[in-house]
Amino acid sequence: MIQFISHHNERYDYLDSIALALEGGCKWVQLRMKGATTDELRAVAVKSQQMCRERGATFIIDDNVALVRELHADGVHLGRNDMPISEARRILGSDYIIGGTANTIDDVEMHYRSGANYIGCGPFRYTTTKSNLSPVLGLQGYSNIIAEMKRRGLEIPVVAIGGITASDIPQIMQTGMSGIAVSGAVLNAENPAEEMKRLIKIESKR
Repeated sequence: MIQFISHHNERYDYLDSIALALEGGCKWVQLRMKGATTDELRAVAVKSQQMCRERGATFIIDDNVALVRELHADGVHLGRNDMPISEARRILGSDYIIGGTANTIDDVEMHYRSGANYIGCGPFRYTTTKSNLSPVLGLQGYSNIIAEMKRRGLEIPVVAIGGITASDIPQIMQTGMSGIAVSGAVLNAENPAEEMKRLIKIESKR
């Protein structure tokens, strides 16, 4: 599964980025607008959710649990400094998807025990779309985390994130990751929709 995390650049805004990812066949979109007010986020979220529903794609909102509940989005993704997953699960109940960001095996286990549905694990490498980065994991870091998950009996999908490009995908998938999250690799491509199609094709050949 390829997840697209919304972003913007000089050519495209957040809505454009999501429209292009969906055009390329992406079935999982996370709306991430760090620094936006709830009103700004809501305006984009309403339109994004409509686009995702028209394309049969899962729609996740980053960080804002209250807005997820208000709009009946599919779920929320929570970073390491956001609301605890256990609290989000208490508020949202069992019908919503909750994802959590992890950088270590202990993060993974904590999210698993707290009721997360999936883990966004990274960063794979340095990325300009995030500030206050955790230590870069790379292929060895992913392999170590997957091996330790098996040892601890933790069964939860883990998605690689952080500066990932098309050429990275085959090796990342070999580590045992469940999927890939991309942002800049799609949006900064010459033809973002075609690049999304290409990434989906590469990832599906695991």
